[in-house]
Amino acid sequence: MVAVFILYIFRVKASALIADFLRRKEVPCVFEVVGGMIAHILDSLHAIQIPIVSMHHEQSTAFAADAVGRMTGKPGIAMATSGPGATNLLTGIGSCFFDSSPAIFITGQVNRHELKGDRPVRQVGFQETDIVSMAVPVTKAAWQVREPDDLLPSLERAYAIAMEGRPGPVLLDIPLDIQSGDIPFSPLPSEASSPDTCAVPALDGLLQALAAAARPLILVGSGVRTAMAADALTRFAERAHVPVVHSLLGLDVLPSDHPLSVGMIGTYGNRWANLAVGRSDCVIVIGSRLDIRQTGADTVAWKGERTVIHIDCDVGEINHRIRGCIPIVADIADILPHILNALPDSSDRYQSWRKEIGELRDRWPDTSELKDVRGINPNVFMHALSSQSGAAAAYVTDVGLHQMWAAQSVERKQGQRFLTPGGMGAMGYALPAAIGVACVTRPHPVVVIAGDGGFQLNIQELQTVVRNHLPIKIIIMHNDSYGMVRQFQDSYFEGRYQSTVWGYSAPDFTRIASAYGIAARTVVESGEVPDAVRWLWQEPTEPCLLQVMVDQSLNAYPKIAFGRPMTDMEPHVNPVGMNEKT
Repeated sequence: MVAVFILYIFRVKASALIADFLRRKEVPCVFEVVGGMIAHILDSLHAIQIPIVSMHHEQSTAFAADAVGRMTGKPGIAMATSGPGATNLLTGIGSCFFDSSPAIFITGQVNRHELKGDRPVRQVGFQETDIVSMAVPVTKAAWQVREPDDLLPSLERAYAIAMEGRPGPVLLDIPLDIQSGDIPFSPLPSEASSPDTCAVPALDGLLQALAAAARPLILVGSGVRTAMAADALTRFAERAHVPVVHSLLGLDVLPSDHPLSVGMIGTYGNRWANLAVGRSDCVIVIGSRLDIRQTGADTVAWKGERTVIHIDCDVGEINHRIRGCIPIVADIADILPHILNALPDSSDRYQSWRKEIGELRDRWPDTSELKDVRGINPNVFMHALSSQSGAAAAYVTDVGLHQMWAAQSVERKQGQRFLTPGGMGAMGYALPAAIGVACVTRPHPVVVIAGDGGFQLNIQELQTVVRNHLPIKIIIMHNDSYGMVRQFQDSYFEGRYQSTVWGYSAPDFTRIASAYGIAARTVVESGEVPDAVRWLWQEPTEPCLLQVMVDQSLNAYPKIAFGRPMTDMEPHVNPVGMNEKT
């Protein structure tokens, strides 16, 4: 008897297939700014009720997708029309790429017959733009779907690429005639590929280094969160009794009150944490790039005589800047259980080392770095904000001095995330990224911490917050300047504040918030802060804005003195090349 298998194939509109693919992947929402070249896809998303978050600038949609990728470990999805819509995505795509956030960007393109191809003209179709060529340097992959039959395989491939290895963004450019046409579709699921099995790297070097160390540290980077391995990292640190220092993007791997959490290292790191690295004899680096913002410019001094074990899934990041590291190339989620199994049971050998770090923290508290503060001390404010923000799912910062004050002093509680832009370092990130966070954590609120300069770059997304009833608490540290560059001008340009203070201005953000229908308030004096941060949480699920006026002359300290070891920090040490008059 011969068994007969019938494969049912029917035709379906391509945009409906895209929507069905996203539904099957359980995408929580899609971020977009409408345009003619994605209208078919949006209509199909609406038809099957996939949540659509319409925003007011394509850069914002990309930042929101970035945040979804960081929070969930699955690709965030953003869409834009051809031409300016697609090009406006690029900064956010780059942010995903440099910070290893999985994301899929779908851009609409003109009809295939309107593509210029090899013709010696600049453009044929209206808004025709070769977004693929532009996106290639800041994506894991980017390509245009050229044939209808390639659409579903392209979607599957894009999703897999975004997730595999070191995560990142993928861009698919889809011509309009493909979106709007009918293509063959089989309802039968494709076969799932078997997961790759990787040999466990030798762990002898790590175990020997720990056994020989008297002052070890674990340095955690964003790769731990990217691998969804924060719990495994915590178990490893607790089993080994080793203190943990954090990179800027690895701040939320351990809560601030965990007994092994030391603080942030790097250019604006906590002074005691940088000094602890300087005194350590062994550093186990897990999921961190060891870029210049973490180590300072003097890489020879950073390595010193200490043993450095570097664990990362990207072999290119190991022994790239800091030479002489013991490499362990592996996915962090895969390797940490093996490290735990290999780690011998041992008594707590490092109590005196942790006590030494505690004494450094007591000697150099973050709240005393800024001297003779007129008005509100930003570091003190961050502690006050933290004391009332236990309900927050996450803190999301922009780029600038406020970012460093927050990273130095926000007290992250168990489970709270801390999202900030790293490699791209784009101003305007915080508000749209917080929208992305809120879309996957609601009803839990999200705290935005921004500066007056960066907030103006995507201020229009206040309307997105209001329209979608998102529980976002917005803090604006208002120093009426681009403060981080102004601090740089103090060091190298004798206080000539072109474009940071001179030629710069900012509005009263409470009036802006009121125009959008958001409750708002301003604080000027330190005595007003306790009541103001309580006010922020009177209605936990309602958006509101608190404008915090900060002295324009305040800097972020400590700061690694440029050209010097990371233990040499301003304001006690001047950077190399600093004008002696400043």
